[in-house]
Amino acid sequence: MFTFPKQDELCFKTLYVFLMKMHGINKHKPWIETTYHGIVTENDDKVLLDPPLIALDKDAPLRYAESFEVTFTKEGEICGFRIHGQNVPFEAVVLDKSTGEGVIRAKDKLDCELQKEHTFTIQAYDCGEGPDGANMKKSHKATVHIQVNDINEYSPVFKEKSYKATVIEGKKYDSILKVEAVDADCSFQFSQICSYEIVTPDVPFTVDKDGFIKNTEKLNYSKERMYKLTVTAYDCGKNRASEDVLVKINIKPTCKPGWQGFNKRIEYEPGTGSLALFPSMHLETCEEPITSIQANIELETNHIGKGCDRDTYSEKSLHKLCGASAGTVELLPAPSSSANWTVGLPTDNGHDSDQVFEFNGTQAIKVPEGVVSTSLKEPFTVSVWMRHGPGAREKETILCNSDKTEMNRHHYSLYVHNCHLILLLRQDPAETENYKPAEFHWKLDQVCDKEWHHYVLNVEFPSVALFVDGATFEPFLVTEDYPLHSSKIDMQLTIGACWQGGNARMSQFFRGNLAGLMIRSGKLENKKVIDCLYTCKEGLDVQLPEEVASAVKVAFNPNQSSLTVEGDDIEAFDKVMQHISYLNSRQFPTPGIRHLRVSTTVKCFNEETCILIPEAAGYVMVLQPEEPKISLSGIDHFARGAAEFESPEGVTLFPELRIVSTITREVEAETEPEATEGAEDDPTVQETVVSEEIMHNLDTCEVTALGDELDGEHETLEVDQAQVQQRGLEMTSSNLGLVLTGILTLLSNPMDHANNAMVQPNFINPVHHASVDLSGHNLVNAHQASVVPSAATIVIVVCVSFLVFMIILGVFRIRSAHQRTMRDTEGGKENEMDWDDSALTITVNPMEVISYKSFSRHLFIQ
Repeated sequence: MFTFPKQDELCFKTLYVFLMKMHGINKHKPWIETTYHGIVTENDDKVLLDPPLIALDKDAPLRYAESFEVTFTKEGEICGFRIHGQNVPFEAVVLDKSTGEGVIRAKDKLDCELQKEHTFTIQAYDCGEGPDGANMKKSHKATVHIQVNDINEYSPVFKEKSYKATVIEGKKYDSILKVEAVDADCSFQFSQICSYEIVTPDVPFTVDKDGFIKNTEKLNYSKERMYKLTVTAYDCGKNRASEDVLVKINIKPTCKPGWQGFNKRIEYEPGTGSLALFPSMHLETCEEPITSIQANIELETNHIGKGCDRDTYSEKSLHKLCGASAGTVELLPAPSSSANWTVGLPTDNGHDSDQVFEFNGTQAIKVPEGVVSTSLKEPFTVSVWMRHGPGAREKETILCNSDKTEMNRHHYSLYVHNCHLILLLRQDPAETENYKPAEFHWKLDQVCDKEWHHYVLNVEFPSVALFVDGATFEPFLVTEDYPLHSSKIDMQLTIGACWQGGNARMSQFFRGNLAGLMIRSGKLENKKVIDCLYTCKEGLDVQLPEEVASAVKVAFNPNQSSLTVEGDDIEAFDKVMQHISYLNSRQFPTPGIRHLRVSTTVKCFNEETCILIPEAAGYVMVLQPEEPKISLSGIDHFARGAAEFESPEGVTLFPELRIVSTITREVEAETEPEATEGAEDDPTVQETVVSEEIMHNLDTCEVTALGDELDGEHETLEVDQAQVQQRGLEMTSSNLGLVLTGILTLLSNPMDHANNAMVQPNFINPVHHASVDLSGHNLVNAHQASVVPSAATIVIVVCVSFLVFMIILGVFRIRSAHQRTMRDTEGGKENEMDWDDSALTITVNPMEVISYKSFSRHLFIQ
């Protein structure tokens, strides 16, 4: 640097002009690098550039100063930097003009999360010429790349508010679930989650750096059903999550394929209609890929009656109800005064009209003559209920008609042999001695399975049709034989064995149970009647929901004790199972257990059984129904003159007889509406016992004389046969009394009764409330007789109750059997009272010339 005195100003100016001319004009542009890379931290404004920002200029400017000093620079001077770009948040500042050094700095606070990098261009410009900076030069544009460095300002945040998973006990999992947190920081270092931690102490779980949680030991459902874990996260800058997260892990018992929600005991209250058996049941398949499901539901009723709950009328009454024509003969009736040949046979202690007889291989009975004609008219029908197990190799006879004496010929017989059912039917002597069908053989599993089955044989020679439980079976073998030779030997009909007339003994004894053995001559039973005889009053039912009806198939067996469900949609399958119900239409069903079994087969994509579904077993408990009480009311005694007993009309015994059947049940006492509030929890609320009249059948009515038997020559009990037949009843009488049997309703036409039974559904709702007034009925015939008094006798009328309808009880009269010339003129006094099974006393007062002792006759209604 050179300095001149002021007095030499003229010299200075002269020298300056000289030097300027020597130096020349501002010739060169400033020079900077072509590219710069910078780093700035988001909480700082200074940018670190690589390379540093320095501008160079080849010009060496000589500046004029007020102090008349002239300064020379080797590299020239830089006056500034200019940034180009839109919304560039940076500025460039010159630190030293002579050296061209500068810096770039942020104008405002930077946010890495909004923008991590910035790119723009920059130029340097020199100071130009002279004091006013004329002829300023600019450098080329250089590109600047600046990266905003992050600071760890954010904490991790979990993606979910909570996490949950379900695991099965007894397993160690590689991974149960994954928790995941995120960090809003922009840098890799601070935005990454470096670790997770389970905060809850002493739990059998661990979590790895990626958030996968697993158990450290096998879990036990009985020990803990659910674990609650608190989990936190850390980023790589060691910031902890702002909020920890809750993780719930449910423990399930070891998955066992099978039916869930199955109640083993299901109570059925009589008279309530249908009852859903599986309302909450569903099939657990343990997530196996299922392609088909088949379930078989069985209701075991073999121990109830003859295989299930059925009407317990007498077999003859059932045939009538089912529409069978007249002519049916019952060969195994309940013992009575008119049918006593079954007395002594062991029974199963069943109801009288549902009598089951046991044959142990040593017992047999002879049917009295006249019960069945010696030679059956063709066509004819034989029907029987039979329960028989595997037997010996000998023949076992059910029914046999053989020679009574001298020979051992079997005219016809029904027997079992080696699980075959065989009908022998030898033809009567004929003009031509040709072979004819004689033995019809059926090989049947039912014969030896120890279960009850219903057998019906329709014989229309030379063909025989067999129905077993309503299904048709053809004989596998038919053998022929010659007709029998003509003989005048009488025949003997036996049950349970065959009578050997030549040896005068029984042989081929039966071992098993028989009931309802019937023979019907002259007409065959049709299929509709056969099905009616076999129909159960209890069984399974299902009402398919519309939305699943097309997705699932359902099939029943004939007596609805078993059904099969097939489908491939588990949800639809479950809905169908939930709609399966139990029905029992009997008003007084047989109480007790009906076992239930559900057998299931499941197939997977390979069409093989992939998982085994255990059998589900339970039972329906049919509760004890309220038993009805039959009450008879009317006149308990009256006195009549002897003349009235001699009249053609006789004396009506029960002119005002009334029969009412009631059941007793408990109901809550009626209270005011205000008093009902809180009554359910009040232990002092009492229940009232009430009687309710109901309607049901009377199957048998018997009038019995107590004391001495009736004197058949002088006194009889009679009823109008025409009216008895019109009502479909049957009457038998003896010196002991009179018995009416059959089923009839007071509410419908008696002649239509059988047809009504056929059109009834298998399951019907019970009928309540009935009162039967039998007064005014006088069933008589025109036979005339006279009365000869005998010792005091009680006559009992027995009415045995079963189901649904009330028959009309005929009103009987006691009549004379001997004409007398003297008649009584004095009547007796009547007295009314209510009675159950009470005696009726009849007093005869003779007032004529001929001397008779006054006598009384006691009648009893049962």
